[in-house]
Amino acid sequence: MARNKHPEQTIQLILDTASTLFLQKGYDKTTLQDIIDATRLSKGAIYHHFASKEAILIAVVDRMGDFNSAVLAEIRDKKGPTGAEKLRELFRTSIELSFQGKILHILPFLIENPKFMALQMQSILGEAAPDYILPILKEGIADGSIHTDHPEELSEVLLLLSDLWLHPILRPSTPEQVRLRCAFFNQFTRQYGFELLDGDLIDAMAEFCRT
Repeated sequence: MARNKHPEQTIQLILDTASTLFLQKGYDKTTLQDIIDATRLSKGAIYHHFASKEAILIAVVDRMGDFNSAVLAEIRDKKGPTGAEKLRELFRTSIELSFQGKILHILPFLIENPKFMALQMQSILGEAAPDYILPILKEGIADGSIHTDHPEELSEVLLLLSDLWLHPILRPSTPEQVRLRCAFFNQFTRQYGFELLDGDLIDAMAEFCRT
């Protein structure tokens, strides 16, 4: 068998094709054979890179996460805004990205997958909190816009609440429940010198539940 000289291109083709099929047909109705037919790759070529359709799905979501991380890193590394201002912008951008069409169509299928939820927790505690939130909290402490003696713990709690507890896909809710949780979230963060959810963002989250 000839060796694939361009495995990165093959992986890209598989993920691009799978993303399109998952959006068009849904994850459950997309078969591995659909992906094979659409890519015109052999079954062996697919299985060489991915052990299952589930593995392809997780890779698709990981790739979306890499794009989001690049956007959030730009906010983290900005010069000029205070720590609290950066934190507000980062949370707004993160929530808006999570509402984008691709992830919203795929996410419901991932929620029922324990492996994905475990990976989500690992990502929050092992990457997102220390790499993006913690540096901004430390900046805010230094410039006086954020007040906490426990920045590491706060970075984790903020993401656990916003990414898991507040998210209307991960925790289906009525608009009224979303507004109450957002109000509590702002009340919780106010003791540290900042609020992360403005009225427009809360309205958008509540409207998402309604539609």
